Amino acid sequence: MATLADRPFLKMNGAGNAIIVLDLRADPVSIPADEVCAVAARVPFDQMMVLYPPRTPGSDAYVRILNQDGSESGACGNGTRCIADIVFAETGKDALLFETRAGLLPCVRAEGGLITVDMGPPRLRWDEIPLAEPFADTRAIELEIGPRGAPILHSPAVVNMGNPHAIFWVDDVEAVDLARVGPLLECHPLFPERANISLAQVIDRGHIRLKVWERGAGITLACGSAACAAVVAAVRTRRTERKARVSLPGGDLVIEWRHSDDRVLMTGPVEHEFAGRFDPHWFEAAA
Repeated sequence: MATLADRPFLKMNGAGNAIIVLDLRADPVSIPADEVCAVAARVPFDQMMVLYPPRTPGSDAYVRILNQDGSESGACGNGTRCIADIVFAETGKDALLFETRAGLLPCVRAEGGLITVDMGPPRLRWDEIPLAEPFADTRAIELEIGPRGAPILHSPAVVNMGNPHAIFWVDDVEAVDLARVGPLLECHPLFPERANISLAQVIDRGHIRLKVWERGAGITLACGSAACAAVVAAVRTRRTERKARVSLPGGDLVIEWRHSDDRVLMTGPVEHEFAGRFDPHWFEAAA
């Protein structure tokens, strides 16, 4: 029988970012990539947040973050808020600590039912992104797509916020066909681990409009780590203040790149959609 057959799950979203939450703390088994793809064909999602028993003393759970194509992600801020909401209700705590492949993510309750995730400090060196070749200044690297001399997009900022991100500055996020250029840029040879591709439009010094092609998921209604990366890139290029609202198709996030300790804080909403069980027949069809 398939690993996921008949297991309960929750469908949630964070600012529109479609999340499936799977709790394996009582039965920590590994999930085959083909089963993740089989679920995505039936219950579309951007990330599957899988809870395992904690590995680090003081943490509340170890979390694997799986994209709809079965690949693993290092961080998902919107998904982290979703699992935080569940564990807050379960434990009665006001502060939690989750461990992911990218490190430890503290979470706290915020006003108005919102949740704040500490996404940690950004990584900015070319080899931390990572890039396939050295760039002394990652605020704007040499990369363009489109006709020579008249590129559609060019000179992105690159940031690692648990995942590699490339942020292209545009006058209008709707003026570029992200569905066409996103997969080309995600898999560009310059990004050995692939990359999340963002179009960022600065509205004013406290507001960015963002559209994201997410590595392993495609165009998404929201991407928390991309919102963090966009504000970091905007601050580094003097486009915004250190705290800004980021408007994505699915909703708004508030991002602060704190000067005192270099950490990036993301605050946003959580929504519960429905609970269900994975139908065993889904995985028979996949096999």
